[in-house]
Amino acid sequence: MTLFLLDHGAGNVQSLANSIKRLGYPFSWITIPEDFQKATVLIFPGQGAFHTAIECLTARGLLHPLLDYVNSGKPYFGICIGMQVLFASSAESPSVRGLGIIPCDIVRFDDTDKAVPHMGWNTAECLDPPSDPRSTEGLSATSHYYFVHSYCAIYDPERNPVAAEWAHSVTQYGNEVFVSTVRQGNVFGAQFHPEKSGPAGLAILDAWIKQSLAGRVSTTAATRVPRLPKPVDGFTKRIIACMDVRANDEGDLVVTKGDQYDVREKTAPKVNAAGAVRNLGKPVALASKYFESGADELCLLNITSFRNSPLHDQPMLAVVRAAAEHVFVPLTIGGGIKDTVDPDGTKRPAVEVAGAYFRVGADKVSIGSEAVYAVEKLRAAGSVDGTSAIETISKMYGRQAVVVSIDPRRVYVDPSTYDGPYKDELVYGKDDGPMAERGKAWLYQCTVSGGRETRLVSAVELAKGAQTLGAGEILLNSIDRDGTGLGFDHDLVRMIKSAVTIPVVASSGAGTTKHFVDIFRETNVESALAAGIFHRDEVSIRDVKAALQREGFNTRVI
Repeated sequence: MTLFLLDHGAGNVQSLANSIKRLGYPFSWITIPEDFQKATVLIFPGQGAFHTAIECLTARGLLHPLLDYVNSGKPYFGICIGMQVLFASSAESPSVRGLGIIPCDIVRFDDTDKAVPHMGWNTAECLDPPSDPRSTEGLSATSHYYFVHSYCAIYDPERNPVAAEWAHSVTQYGNEVFVSTVRQGNVFGAQFHPEKSGPAGLAILDAWIKQSLAGRVSTTAATRVPRLPKPVDGFTKRIIACMDVRANDEGDLVVTKGDQYDVREKTAPKVNAAGAVRNLGKPVALASKYFESGADELCLLNITSFRNSPLHDQPMLAVVRAAAEHVFVPLTIGGGIKDTVDPDGTKRPAVEVAGAYFRVGADKVSIGSEAVYAVEKLRAAGSVDGTSAIETISKMYGRQAVVVSIDPRRVYVDPSTYDGPYKDELVYGKDDGPMAERGKAWLYQCTVSGGRETRLVSAVELAKGAQTLGAGEILLNSIDRDGTGLGFDHDLVRMIKSAVTIPVVASSGAGTTKHFVDIFRETNVESALAAGIFHRDEVSIRDVKAALQREGFNTRVI
């Protein structure tokens, strides 16, 4: 029996390869149609939009051989888009036909009661009786798995009986229950990403591969227990560790952390003298440490990328590649994700830059300054034109692959005289709030180039514009709170969260475990990020999760 992985030419397939290497299984890649004849066990890792997957398979002559393989009875495991292509069609791309193995449609989540995409960790409840251990495919009722998708197969035995017949496990998000794994005969599929689901996901891959290579394909259970919606879903709050990466004065890539975006040590006696770049560790070593500590996601931000051509920044690509070999949770890369020109004059579109990072193991890309410029252009034109980095990347890989990082700072104004375009967004200091804020009013204005330049775009306008352009998540920073340890800016987070329907990550200012508890309790934000307190071991990720659990929040436990 020979294990093959299908590389359809778009997205992060390297992370699955890294997972299988970690498990110790040899494998080969399917890159041409003839390779299907050699495969006896096949995994199709998926990332990207439905139409991109079908178009890439078709262009490379792999679509019909894939259909023939699935129909041959040999073991098949489709992950995320690799599962969705088994269906007849998807609302993401209504004019594009899927393989039709499962003759029903993929639909979009309802975003009236929750953020979409469904991005984060959730449970999966197996519907098969547990009498045969093979029937679970390694799925654990107590584990959480990483999902990142806007479209799903709704589980409803009455209205969608075909999907219900194929449903091996189901997951609840908000009030909706959807199919999280399918299984019939030789076909197994997962909507979540086992290669990004830590030890729980590796257990599923190991169980399925071991069973398939041994020729023991599970049979479908004769009866499956119907699942009704529960009062509360299993969705967790995410804790993200962020690493700002840059070259120090000796040219080595290090993790650093700024105070209000200043990453150099303060020196005396010279006034305003800049010291050495603050060095808090090596990127790959810290990434591995945070993965082992239970971080739900990791973020690597190349904070000096604007100085170089990203595709010529081989050390940063190497960092992402190496981190992905040791980290089996989602990895976001930021910095330099834009249209660029190489020193030799070669033009590099943003989607190519993003693709390079996806190919070495990144799951999402974060866009900062370019998002501000794109929203300014959107405001001037009044409509999208499909050319921005946000639009081109989300079209190719799906909006769940695009994070927009917002770097706002407070601009204080006199509310009695201010008559600017953002007067409805003014925030007023509370009488019982910090002394420095009492009697004042301010708005949140966006910056570019690492906070060096302020633009006439508000944080709300940028968040709304980013969602319109195709972003799937907002990473919400605060220059005023950065490095202060005073806690997250609740007014800012609450304002942005109410302005968009995509997930929001709260960032900047965390100093204690209580700050995480407070931001989740007082806002509806999905996740929270910290950097310096983790790097300096002032607070651990385990401490944060323990505090959240004591307060009744659902978190992933390793």
